[in-house]
Amino acid sequence: MGADVSVRAMGAGDLETVLAWRNHPNVSRYMLTNHEISLDEHRRWFERASTDASRRLLIVEQCSRPLGFVHFNGLSASRVVDWGFYATPGAPKGTGTVLGEAALDWAFTTLDLLKVCGQALCGNGASIRLHLALGFRLEGTLRAQYPDHPVGPDLVCFGLLREEWSRRRTAGAEE
Repeated sequence: MGADVSVRAMGAGDLETVLAWRNHPNVSRYMLTNHEISLDEHRRWFERASTDASRRLLIVEQCSRPLGFVHFNGLSASRVVDWGFYATPGAPKGTGTVLGEAALDWAFTTLDLLKVCGQALCGNGASIRLHLALGFRLEGTLRAQYPDHPVGPDLVCFGLLREEWSRRRTAGAEE
């Protein structure tokens, strides 16, 4: 992770900003629940999620400017988690890669994870390409998992092991 990129816990002061990102049409259309979320609903979610020991809610920043939101869910003794993320709407090309690399570095070092799992709706080509570019492997497709979702019914599943991430980061450092 570059010196100008940092990962920090999401705080109550981030609520309105993260809600605006989440409700933006370019973000919400790819979410499994894609209705417009109210501030009250968002506050209730944050109160539950931020006190749940199995979750981490994060903001990734570059030069103190937010790049987006990342969450890790399902922390347990197995050290295998699910993740989700979105960049700030309108972010420049390449933001997702910087966001993902910073979050994965943080997760594999700070949380000492063995595996990170991700999912994307089949119509979310950008997320699918980003997962693959970050070194995730395709682990399967849940067919017709969301039959009424406008982006597509199938859910594409990915996994990234710590050893794969370490090899990728080491190879990138040598270039």
